[in-house]
Amino acid sequence: MTIGELYHLMAQEMGPQPWLRPGTPWAETPVEIMLGAILVQNTNWRNVEPSLINLKRETGFDPARLRQLSLDDLLPLIQTSGFYHRKGAAILALAEFLGTVDDDLDVLKHQDGVSLRRDLLSITGIGNETADYILMYTLDHGTFMVDTYARRLFTWLGATMPKTYPAFQKKVLPQFPLGLSDCQEFHALIDEFGKQVKSAADFDRSFLAGRKLTV
Repeated sequence: MTIGELYHLMAQEMGPQPWLRPGTPWAETPVEIMLGAILVQNTNWRNVEPSLINLKRETGFDPARLRQLSLDDLLPLIQTSGFYHRKGAAILALAEFLGTVDDDLDVLKHQDGVSLRRDLLSITGIGNETADYILMYTLDHGTFMVDTYARRLFTWLGATMPKTYPAFQKKVLPQFPLGLSDCQEFHALIDEFGKQVKSAADFDRSFLAGRKLTV
């Protein structure tokens, strides 16, 4: 089974996945998605929601209003998310980055994806997974996210993958030449599958049991 065949099988069996995209009930604006991507690092979404509510109340998710906050102002607003000193610094650095294009996300969307990813990775507190999430769900650049769920699924499917994030991603991307919406959906399917199928025993009872992935 190829990666493309895996995607189409998962889509057929699991159906369309609701996900964090601008305009959905889970995400009103692209900036909210960006902030959520930072805040959810090393925690769960239940802890992030109160922080986002606080940020919406104080800033309306406006990068210009975020830039007016000091770190001391910001920290109490995001404390529920944990690791809030690091995440606070990342949020302020992201707001400064957005300010370099006058907070116009369309400018970023029209930039080359490789250089834009490099710029995001240069921001304090943004690593590979967070950068790719921001790229894919707010800046219209499709990619493949190498999260825990993806690693576990590929292992269960018998694929031997590189240990590092960049090498894993580099091996997948040439074999998944699909558009932005398919990239978004594939990530959502993998994560939803991972939330439901938590062990090898669960996997052996799933619709993917016995399948082997050729990478």
